[in-house]
Formats: sequence, C-alpha cells, structure tokens
Amino acid sequence: MSEANVETVRRGFVAVVAEDWPTVLATLDPQIEILDYDVPDAGTYHGHEGFWAWLENWGAGWDEWRLDDPVFRPAGEDGVIAVFRTVAKGKGSGIEIERDDAIVYRLQEGQIVRLEYFNDQAKAFEAAGLSV
Repeated sequence: MSEANVETVRRGFVAVVAEDWPTVLATLDPQIEILDYDVPDAGTYHGHEGFWAWLENWGAGWDEWRLDDPVFRPAGEDGVIAVFRTVAKGKGSGIEIERDDAIVYRLQEGQIVRLEYFNDQAKAFEAAGLSV
C-alpha cells in the first residue's frame, strides 16, 4: 500500500504545481484535514473548501512561487512525506526566499485525509515518525 500512497501523493503534488485542479481534488478525501505550520495562526482547514481557503491564505504572501526537486518517501503504512525546495517572491516586498519545506500526508482508501505543511524538514520527519 505504501507505494500506491506515494504515487497518489506524487500525482496530487504535481497537479497542484500544474494547477490541474480536477486531478488534485481526485486525490483529496472530501473530509481532508489540513494543518499549516508555515502560516502564523493558520489553524486547521477542513474539506475541499478548506483546501481552497488554505491555498489562498498560503499564496496571499507571494507574488510568485514554485516547488522544486520534490522527493516522496513512504512514512509507515498510511503516510507519505514530500520534501522539496520552495522558491518564492514576497508580495509587495519583492523579497526572494529559498527554503527546504515538507508536507506529511496521511491516506485512507487511496485518498489524502490529512496534510501537514512544514517549513522545517526536521520537524516534518519527526511528525512522520522518520529519521532525516
């Protein structure tokens, strides 16, 4: 099951970057729970509507962004961790950043039911129960 989970996450991740929203939604459980440890006071988002709100909030600070060099790794029976390089330009400020981010995913029955976004890969690996 872990390889199938990795492929589901990879498909969804690539679809987000490509803005292929039907494919993204096909990978997300309708009751998905999203936690973002990057956006201050982000709280928890729920469902497909929560996914859209999270993307809007996350992207609000950037004029442009991209996610480079993603690597996907199984994390137990039902988890996957994606590590990648975020390159972004601040909205208004024009400040450019490059940092190593990660997302920890949990899946059930072939769909993503939980997504946790980290701007600290070590914390993401810890949350996934893996060593760096």
